[in-house]
Amino acid sequence: MRPLRFSLNVTLDGCYDHTVGIVDEDLHRNAMEYIAGCDALLFGRVTYGMMLAAWRLPVSWPMPDWMLPFARTIDAAKKYVVSSTLKEVDWNAELVRGDLATFVQQLKQQPGKGIGVGGVQLAMALTEMGLIDEYQFVIHPRIAGHGPTLFTGLSRLVDLKLVGRQEFSSGAVAMRYELR
Repeated sequence: MRPLRFSLNVTLDGCYDHTVGIVDEDLHRNAMEYIAGCDALLFGRVTYGMMLAAWRLPVSWPMPDWMLPFARTIDAAKKYVVSSTLKEVDWNAELVRGDLATFVQQLKQQPGKGIGVGGVQLAMALTEMGLIDEYQFVIHPRIAGHGPTLFTGLSRLVDLKLVGRQEFSSGAVAMRYELR
């Protein structure tokens, strides 16, 4: 059974606004390795749109050479997009409609390395359903003082155990957890 994994960059105060994080080679390598360790990515509509606009090759912005491995990895990844409003998707993606829990359980039953989750609202829904097996939080040494925070309104506690930790030269720390 493939694990369902959620990974997200956050500041020390829990803000997940993608414009306030540290952008460097180490953190992009970590993100590339996370994606490479998944057979597929499961995105919400908003995250899919943001990732498509930023990382579909060829990119329309001046990308440093050290970002190219991440761009190539996410560009090539199989993607599933959960949306009731999108009419179609591309970029090696399939649209997911209907019963999300059943779809995800079927994905998890297939052999392979794992499935990565992208999207905070999607991760919240999957956490509520008890379907996420692993969480990775890359904590950036910044206090944003604004913006959205993770899991606001979660209806229950989720107990986790630390199973991995990696420090980066920027001071960011990736903490990997499994369900307790």
